[in-house]
Amino acid sequence: MSTSKDYLNFLLEQLSSLDGISHRMMMGEYLIYYRGKVAAYICDDRFLIRPVPSAVKMLPNAEYDSISEGGKKNYLRVDNVDDSKFLTDLFNSIYDELPFPKSKKVKREL
Repeated sequence: MSTSKDYLNFLLEQLSSLDGISHRMMMGEYLIYYRGKVAAYICDDRFLIRPVPSAVKMLPNAEYDSISEGGKKNYLRVDNVDDSKFLTDLFNSIYDELPFPKSKKVKREL
């Protein structure tokens, strides 16, 4: 099962007050970037966020979930997606703890 466009659009609307939100499709699912950093995943119509300390603090009762079937459950599932202020606060609180993506080395032809 993959994520529906409706669910993606709903979440993007919920995050629309933040500058620097973008997304990228990968195999029917989506990565959510916040100011250039991977902040969350949308998988099978579930919103999963990286479990950095501030996210764990803001989501003390969140269940850990996997981005793929049978994978490690190492992401926090955000169930409170109807509260755009909460999501905005969550993204702002985790930003400094998120790593920048690793740069890809360009292969040089000899």
